[in-house]
This record gives sequence, C-alpha cells and structure tokens, in this order.
Amino acid sequence: MAITKKFDMQFIRYMNLFGRVTRVIASHCFAYNNMLVFVVPREFVQQAIGRNNSNLKTLSNILGKRIRVVSKPDGLKDLKNFVSTIVSPIEFDKVEIVESPETRIKDAVITTSNRESKAMLIGRDRARESELKAILEQYFEIKNLRIN
Repeated sequence: MAITKKFDMQFIRYMNLFGRVTRVIASHCFAYNNMLVFVVPREFVQQAIGRNNSNLKTLSNILGKRIRVVSKPDGLKDLKNFVSTIVSPIEFDKVEIVESPETRIKDAVITTSNRESKAMLIGRDRARESELKAILEQYFEIKNLRIN
C-alpha cells in the first residue's frame, strides 16, 4: 500500500525554505508538539543539521519555531528510532506492533515505566498522542496507538 501524505500550502513553504537553507530536499514536514519536524534521507541528516546546528538555528530564527530533523524510516525496523527522535527528550522503554490476524490492522503500543513520561507522551487533552498517531499512520500504516 502506498503512503499518501497530504501537504498544505504552509508546509510546502516550510519545505521550500528548508531546502534553500540546508541544500537538502525534505521528503516530508509535519508539526509535533509546537515543533516542525523535517524528514530527510538518512545520508543527508548531518548536512541538513549543519555544522554546529547552524541550519537549525537559522530556520528556527526565521520561522520562530523549534526545528527537528529526522531520517526517513526504512520500514518497521526503524520504528523505535523514528519515534524516539520525534519525542526526544521523553524516554520510553519499547514500542511494539500488535497486528490483528483477522483484520490485519496494526496497532502500536508504547510502553514506559515512568508516569511523567507517559503523561508527556499523551499531552493535555491527548493532543500529543493524536499527533503521534497521525504520524505513525502515515509512515507505518498504524491505525491505533496505546501508551502504557
């Protein structure tokens, strides 16, 4: 099944600016926790960040938002690294994929032993949880997200 990503004009502008500043083409851009996250191929992450985070600082000053660069995930094997990079500095123990055999629907379960981390992952009015669920649905075709 193909991954479909919806772009609105504002995110297209962000991606164009990102490309001009970093000289790297982002494959996707999304918002998480009042931060802009740009997805680039793994081999261009360092170039996108820039020496001493110079590109991120420049973008942050222009846009007035926090900026994060993550590498494009390569299937489910990159799920934990992808999620941990997005939600950093929040720490969690593991991410599991639970697939229903009859419906073939994938659910993600994020487990953390720290109550504060769980609260931060969920967010006020479940805002961060729903943002993360939407991101995981786009990249990994995950339909439901549970945080334990």
